Amino acid sequence: MINKLGKHEDKEKYARFALRAYVESRKKTKWCPAPDCTCAVEFVSDVNYDVSCNCTFRFCWNCTEEAHRPVNCDTVSKWILKNSAESENMNWILANSKPCPKCQRPIEKNQGCMHMTCTPPCKFEFCWLCLGSWIEHGERTGGFYACNRYESAKKEGVYDEAEARRERAKHSLERYMHYYERWASNQTSRQKAIADLQKAEKEQLAKLTEIYGIPETQLKFIIEAWSQIIECRRVLQWTYAYGYYLEDKVKSGFFEYLQGEAESGLERLHQCAEKDLLAFLPFSKHDTTEDHPSPAEFGEFRVKLAGLTSITRNYFENLVRALEDGLEDVQCAGEAATSSKATNSKKAGAKGKVAKKQPSRSSSDHSDDTWPCERCTFLNPSSADACTACDKQRY
Repeated sequence: MINKLGKHEDKEKYARFALRAYVESRKKTKWCPAPDCTCAVEFVSDVNYDVSCNCTFRFCWNCTEEAHRPVNCDTVSKWILKNSAESENMNWILANSKPCPKCQRPIEKNQGCMHMTCTPPCKFEFCWLCLGSWIEHGERTGGFYACNRYESAKKEGVYDEAEARRERAKHSLERYMHYYERWASNQTSRQKAIADLQKAEKEQLAKLTEIYGIPETQLKFIIEAWSQIIECRRVLQWTYAYGYYLEDKVKSGFFEYLQGEAESGLERLHQCAEKDLLAFLPFSKHDTTEDHPSPAEFGEFRVKLAGLTSITRNYFENLVRALEDGLEDVQCAGEAATSSKATNSKKAGAKGKVAKKQPSRSSSDHSDDTWPCERCTFLNPSSADACTACDKQRY
């Protein structure tokens, strides 16, 4: 009836509403939450909630936030709320300011002197330490940079509770800023990596083909490296939200070790893809093929970058499994961790129970003409004195 009797705009409007009704009535389809994206996504997995749209945006099917493995949706919700809430502003005010004794407005101390003057119209002058009127202060009370009244009252316990509250707020704020700054830093690095990936696809592969005569299909290892960097930055970003809400001190120590190893491995891969690649690209239009490293050197670079990509991928996959399993290899804080278990955990890195499907190679798993790196487990030729993937010395 619509097709026969409706106008053109009515047909388009009906088609839009029919499509919308179809998508929103099905449990396995959702609209992509990316800005300006008009695609719908069908969910086909049973375990992993991270899905990817044709627009390249990755999001969590369960909560529709940006993909956030290995952190669960509840933690993501709390973290996003904390970043947008006023609680940290109040913590900052409590930790870095004191109320004016007269008008009670918060005053920030921005100089070393203890002589404070409230802003107009109050203009009350007081001591930062004891909050008493400055008229009663002078050389006899310690001058401009000390307060004898405050020190004596503190010994009597007068200011203990107020100072303890301020110190708690300051510690809480410093801890939050530690995790938030690193969370935001990895988010920024990820956005930069996405731009670098696009640059590699549009410009760098064509230039390398022109210089070395290698088809672009054989240069996909560069694209794979950048794609892995983007994914690892996302995982590393959310590990800081995971660490902020991890209260078990025993597990926190092991988590920080895994996180540090993952970060150092990712930095090696990022350095290789971003900086080492530049040596093989022209700096200007006047560069000739004679100005660039030889094809043999480019081949060595290819082996190194592909090896680092594989190593980083395996480590981060194991890290994600370990965090999603709640770091089962680490005993609870109430139990005493045995030294043998701690040693085995450190040697295995993110592996252990989660690594049963992909066990690390032992000395009996490789032939006599290769040796495994102790840091990254990459198999190197026996002639190499240092790991070709991470540069760690063999002995």
